[in-house]
Amino acid sequence: MTKKSASIRRVPSAGAVEHGYPEGHLGHLTEHQTQALEDFKVFLEEKGLYKPGNPPSHDDPTLLRFLRARKWVVQDAYGQFSETEKFRSANQIEVLYDTIDIDSYEQSKKLYPRFTGRRDKRGIPIYVYQIRHLDSHAVSQYEKSTQTTYSRAKTDGKTPPKLLRLFALYEDLTRFVQPLSSECTDRDHAETPITLSTNIVDISHVSLKMFWNLKGHMQAASQLATAHYPETLDRIFIIGAPMFFSTVWGWIKRWFDPVTVSKIFILNDHDVLPVLTSFMHMKDIPKHYGGDLDWDFFDEPAWDDEILRICKWENGHTTFPGGPMYWLPIDGGKRLECVAVGSRGQTDRRERVCTIAKAFPPKPADESSGDEAAPTDTATIEAEETSVAPSTEKTPLTNGDAPVANIAALSVAEDNEKVPVQPAPSKDTAVSSA
Repeated sequence: MTKKSASIRRVPSAGAVEHGYPEGHLGHLTEHQTQALEDFKVFLEEKGLYKPGNPPSHDDPTLLRFLRARKWVVQDAYGQFSETEKFRSANQIEVLYDTIDIDSYEQSKKLYPRFTGRRDKRGIPIYVYQIRHLDSHAVSQYEKSTQTTYSRAKTDGKTPPKLLRLFALYEDLTRFVQPLSSECTDRDHAETPITLSTNIVDISHVSLKMFWNLKGHMQAASQLATAHYPETLDRIFIIGAPMFFSTVWGWIKRWFDPVTVSKIFILNDHDVLPVLTSFMHMKDIPKHYGGDLDWDFFDEPAWDDEILRICKWENGHTTFPGGPMYWLPIDGGKRLECVAVGSRGQTDRRERVCTIAKAFPPKPADESSGDEAAPTDTATIEAEETSVAPSTEKTPLTNGDAPVANIAALSVAEDNEKVPVQPAPSKDTAVSSA
């Protein structure tokens, strides 16, 4: 390996990122970060990009993602936020998600990371991405199909249709999966909204030629996430790396920005289960990777017990349907309703799937803002629902303790740079996250 070639270093996970979840997230802000959030809101309101209220135009977890991405520099966060808002407006992203053809949407999910329906020990949703299914024929057929995807959204005419479909999948992450995970209270820091995802990327049975052919596909996905969905990735565990991977990493890493690279960890075969079980319970790890979960890549999510516990199904549903969905507040913010959207045969779908009681409902304005909201008493909510008639028809709606020393981390350092090796965290040390 030449002096200028990239290297794979064996360093502890904690050495790859500066701070870990929940630091920098709602409920765990420093005085400086709290002030930056308030300044950011004021600045955005002056620019006409934010409207306070109940609810505000953008929630705090969303604003914090942009601030974390730009190291709490308000002006820098504004630059990225304003570009994202322009892009969303120019391509009518909300209309796209509301009206995209459901079959096309489901087809897109097969070419990108898929949600398992499970969460890691911190409550962060777990996604799996099996690269071997993305052969040149599958990608070519997919890209052709995106040319005729139906939705009522008007676009800027410059963004490739395949990227607009990918936007719909990121909307699913931020508007459905993460809010759902946030309402699960079987986790530490249950009051802190979930805005991240944990990813297992399986690159077994992938040839050198296939890697090269996927360059455009991978670059587009990474650039999209970095530009318009910042701080939605936590860790990326690469599994099944072929022997030649260390050789080609020098050019593969240039497909991604340095922040994304810092979150990537290669696991040797003998490290896969020990490392994954330090972040996830056995019941939430697919059997293919040594766990107990009976789930394969093309399966629908295997919803965990906590998710099923908090959902009160309506309109004949007993699980979440396919297609795009999102959550809306109801009953003064005491509950959320899941709305299934999208279209079939160019006919819009808009239907309530279920409701859930907010784990930490908003406090009345006259109560002290210094106290944390108490968890919702489910029995109280159910009692209150006696005055709320349940929907009987399809309702139309308007708009931890980790042995991390054996993780082979991908370093952006060159061979002539020394990567500091820090000791593995002790039992009381919080697992760090990007």
